[in-house]
Amino acid sequence: QVQLVESGGGSVQPGGSLTLSCAVTQSSVEISALGFSRQAPGRPREAVATITKFGSAKYSPAAQGRFIISADGTMRTVSLRMSALQPEDTAVYYCRAQRSMTVTEYFGQGTQVTVSS
Repeated sequence: QVQLVESGGGSVQPGGSLTLSCAVTQSSVEISALGFSRQAPGRPREAVATITKFGSAKYSPAAQGRFIISADGTMRTVSLRMSALQPEDTAVYYCRAQRSMTVTEYFGQGTQVTVSS
């Protein structure tokens, strides 16, 4: 019902920056929010940042102050600007879409972010 395609992952040194992007290439449902989650090896997946169709953004404590999420008004593209990256930010980052009026979420295939010196 919803297809999400991420791009922009890669390797960066501590203190560096990366921008992740995600495009909603297919959707047969209304999307109320877009965001990114991440999963590090041996850890559960966690939400990093979310933005609603009204433009309201929410961040995890780890992302607050370092990451900025933005989306177009049609809920078809979303970006996550990550700054001051640290090794603990290393994870697979997944784009996430929430279906309106439900708790149903859809995820992209994921993109690797590695922070290492």
